[in-house]
Amino acid sequence: MRYALFDSRRDELLLLARILLMVLFVLFGWSKFTDYGGTSAYMAAEGLPLPALAAVVVILMEFFVGLAIVLGFWTRPLALLLALYTLGTALIGHHYWTMAGVERMANMINFYKNLSIIGGLLLLCLTGPGKYSIDRR
Repeated sequence: MRYALFDSRRDELLLLARILLMVLFVLFGWSKFTDYGGTSAYMAAEGLPLPALAAVVVILMEFFVGLAIVLGFWTRPLALLLALYTLGTALIGHHYWTMAGVERMANMINFYKNLSIIGGLLLLCLTGPGKYSIDRR
């Protein structure tokens, strides 16, 4: 009874949660998509094998999977896939335990933000996208 307001707005809140959770991925995925050369160069500078392919994977995951989740398309499996991707980026891109000083703190914050995002993605995987989604049509 005391959660009636949330229950009556469940689908709207799930839509808002999907949008807010994906803002980061879609915005930064778009910037990587529109600067593929820079993205590929960054992957090479980070020492990733096959940087051109890594750039394609990053763009697909961040921009296209992010958009799919906003639209509520294959939400549950894509949320799980994006959670695994986010864990990978936390471990590869924000390995604060190997750093010192300001760099350590900035990467520690980003590492734990990634873990928080993973929590949101797992919740989305559990709850599903709600009524306002392609999955529900």
